[in-house]
Amino acid sequence: MKTIYKIVPAVAIAMAIVTLQAQQDYKPPPELEALHAPFDALLDLHVRDGLVYYRALQEDRARLSRYIASLNAPSIAADYPQWSADQKKAFWLNAYNALVLQTVVNNYPIKGRASMYPSNSIRQIPGAFERTAHTVAGKSVTLDQIETAVITEFGDPRMYIALGRGAVGSGRLRSEAFSAKGVNRQLDEARKQFATTPRWTKIDSLNGKVSISPILSWRSAAFIKEYADRSLELPKREAIELAVIGFLRPHLLSAEEEFIRKNTFQLTYEPFDWRLNDLTGGRPD
Repeated sequence: MKTIYKIVPAVAIAMAIVTLQAQQDYKPPPELEALHAPFDALLDLHVRDGLVYYRALQEDRARLSRYIASLNAPSIAADYPQWSADQKKAFWLNAYNALVLQTVVNNYPIKGRASMYPSNSIRQIPGAFERTAHTVAGKSVTLDQIETAVITEFGDPRMYIALGRGAVGSGRLRSEAFSAKGVNRQLDEARKQFATTPRWTKIDSLNGKVSISPILSWRSAAFIKEYADRSLELPKREAIELAVIGFLRPHLLSAEEEFIRKNTFQLTYEPFDWRLNDLTGGRPD
């Protein structure tokens, strides 16, 4: 036991040194607004391939809390109405993702008993999405309200797949913050990754199925408005089916597009994977 007591502090000290070195080496991207640089540094340090080192982030929660507090500075609320649409998009995407991370680390490790969700799911935290209010840019909002009210106003469905809901089934959490100058490129990248990764999209021509994440069905009105293209010449298809294909189409392989044009496919929604996107205990399958 004495040996363990000696080793644990040594490991903790070593981790602290590595973290400090990473912080000192960090340089924010030149296009990133100063407001979001602290969040970018946290994501760069603690997020890998969409998964989060929550245990390490929990030790770094003070920096996360300071960043979230900065999103409600008096100057933010005063200047917000004059911001460009891209500034606002980046702001709310970063705010949502930061608040989810804070919600998790404040309750980590999560060990819930609700049978309808995995024991480590963010859904095991009572009211995480629908009841807990946060003050951002002078507004009191829940996570659900950010998604269903604030983000809806932008009319950009790509934003829904860029939200890190603290779950494996969410769109991939980036290891960088969103920026006003880069947000459209970043959202295009999120769309491409969503369309080409089996976790979210599966086109199975052998079995005649297109399987998709339920995120598109949750926000069907927005996807239909933006992507339901009647010129696809897929008769007798519902609007949401046309929207799904329209959303995926720029990234379909030629064989996949040929399969779609036969118009014999069945659209199905995969169950949403609510396991925590936690890399601390090993990579989820």
